[in-house]
Amino acid sequence: MLNKLDPFSLREILKSTPRVLITMHKGPDGDAIGSSLGLYHFFKAIGVGASLIAPDSYPKFLKWLPGCDQIIEADKDLAKANKELKEADLIFSLDFNHPSRLGDFEEAVIASEKPKYVIDHHQDPSDFADLYYVDSDASSTAEMIYRLIEEFDQTDLIDIDCATCLYTGLVTDTGSFRFSSVTPQVMRIASELMSTGMDHVKIYNEVFDNSTLDRLKLRGYALSKKTIVIENAGAAYISLTEKELHHFNYQRGDTEGLVNYALSIEGVHVAGFFYEKDGFVKLSLRSKGNVEVNKIASALFHGGGHKMAAGGRSDESLKNTLAKFIAVAKAGFDLNQMEK
Repeated sequence: MLNKLDPFSLREILKSTPRVLITMHKGPDGDAIGSSLGLYHFFKAIGVGASLIAPDSYPKFLKWLPGCDQIIEADKDLAKANKELKEADLIFSLDFNHPSRLGDFEEAVIASEKPKYVIDHHQDPSDFADLYYVDSDASSTAEMIYRLIEEFDQTDLIDIDCATCLYTGLVTDTGSFRFSSVTPQVMRIASELMSTGMDHVKIYNEVFDNSTLDRLKLRGYALSKKTIVIENAGAAYISLTEKELHHFNYQRGDTEGLVNYALSIEGVHVAGFFYEKDGFVKLSLRSKGNVEVNKIASALFHGGGHKMAAGGRSDESLKNTLAKFIAVAKAGFDLNQMEK
């Protein structure tokens, strides 16, 4: 059984003003970046120094967030990332629950004897850290960071910069507050963050209304030419080859949310987005019915996630990967039936 992170004990540990390292998963999204920066700003407010390590690059539409200039991308400067790791007293792992999500930075973090704390909202955490604050019912890791600060009774230290980052984590991981994970508590937290004076309109404009022409053309092509509905299966998918991505000058984040368009089709309750990248296929799965896509991702695509939103990867060709998805869709997403 995993050891739970006790907020009171953590508060006592932080009183010694340790040097903290905050890590996030590779390919960091709005919640990974937002929650990590939110925690960074809070630590700064209580006098705790912190470094931020991202395993690799993240979307341009998040690089305006306050504190982003402090994020070290390990794939670009591994020596500096390792130096910060060596100098840290504590390691915080945010928005992921398996060390493989650290990419090439995994080995160094696992080898470190520094205490490791996980704060995450994904299911089935692996046993690689010392203490865990995990809630798979939470809307986002950003929500959990806010709740942790509440446990410290120090929400008064949440300034505009901290609030901006945490709100970005909330708004991106809840699909602009439309997913089933949104609760009255989530809306209360959003309200409290807005009360700091942070500009929620700016956040929306920067994250959702700031596309390049290439990004819009890629999305238009994907929706008009590459969206397939699997007849009588209540499923749809979008797929893109690496050649197609290059044609539209693909940048990280350009396909963010595409899978939700497939899910929005009338009669579709499960959707997938598949694309070729660096010799393998990456994928996102979404559901708005009874199908738990995290089980599909785990069983077929070396992945996992939430019941309604999951991801994974395939070492097979795009054609063979899509064939697997089509087969399980035609089997009613019953893995046992598919095996027969």
